[in-house]
Amino acid sequence: MYEQFTKPILDYSIALVMFLLLSPVILLVSILLAISHRGNPFFLQERPGKDGKIFQIIKFKTMRDLTDVNGKQLSDYERLTLMGKIVRKTSLDEIPQLLNVLKGEMSLVGPRPLLPEYWTLYSEEQRRRHDVKPGITGWAQINGRNALSWEEKFRYDLEYVDKISPRMDAKIVLVTLEKVVKRHGVNANNYMTMEAFKGNVA
Repeated sequence: MYEQFTKPILDYSIALVMFLLLSPVILLVSILLAISHRGNPFFLQERPGKDGKIFQIIKFKTMRDLTDVNGKQLSDYERLTLMGKIVRKTSLDEIPQLLNVLKGEMSLVGPRPLLPEYWTLYSEEQRRRHDVKPGITGWAQINGRNALSWEEKFRYDLEYVDKISPRMDAKIVLVTLEKVVKRHGVNANNYMTMEAFKGNVA
């Protein structure tokens, strides 16, 4: 009942209030990133949502589209701009996803939406993470975020799917706010983002 009725209503109501309150910040960051990147301040990318349905996630763009002489994309470290680094450290890059929540594509809390190419690499059990809407933050994010291994991340995602409740969502939101303030778990070791999922080891 909570997941089907109460949670969507809470998601929409809270996301709307947050979007209105943060609109000056969103406008300011958009302008600064547009100047820094000399172009579109937003990053759009396809992600699988609930039941694997594809949607376009929206985030603030923190990297330039730079490639080497062979046309291969440079590393995150090389493409990350100074303004982008600030936006990431403060987790401001996630704020535009409030629009995804308002459109009903995401929830405030749920497993993070990953790349479409990972879909065929999941085990049947891991694919259950798509039984619920993806979230801006989630159980895995407050228990290690990018410092977790993929196995640990999926284990936390499935634990959330199995135990989803108002109390659990409230706890995740509160701990997320604390971690954002303390800037915990932004990077995984030397990677600017988590290393790509390459499938399960037999």
